[in-house]
Amino acid sequence: MSRQHPDDIKVIATNKKAKFEYHFHAEIEAGVMLKGTEIKSIRKGLANLKDAYCFIREGELFIQSMYIGEYSHGTYNNHETRRIRKLLVRKSELKKLQRKVREKGFTLVPYQIYITDRGLAKILVALASGKKSYDKRDTIKNRESKRQLDRAKKAGI
Repeated sequence: MSRQHPDDIKVIATNKKAKFEYHFHAEIEAGVMLKGTEIKSIRKGLANLKDAYCFIREGELFIQSMYIGEYSHGTYNNHETRRIRKLLVRKSELKKLQRKVREKGFTLVPYQIYITDRGLAKILVALASGKKSYDKRDTIKNRESKRQLDRAKKAGI
């Protein structure tokens, strides 16, 4: 469950709403099975995780509704923009995730898609539990206070 050094990756898309909606308990790096022109579109930055979610079926991890735009120079072989894609993780990690997901309140949230230094597309999947409304209010309050502090520092107060 280790991640590479931030200098070695190029972040393509981040699900910003996920941090607001969920408490992250663990993160796992997963490879993605892509077809045809999908990697070219991802490298161009035409990917989005806004409505995406992960699920486990028959001992395999999948991602649903991840948007990968069509490649501009693609032919009739161009890919579907929102299809179910298989995520590649070690079986031992998948079993740990599956055990946790069966527990009450845990879900798998795709948080980030990035390109490694070797040119491979990876997705950072978080094991998360939903936040209550009062937790969300705390998040907003903390964000606002941090903004005010940053403004004060910038103004030199």
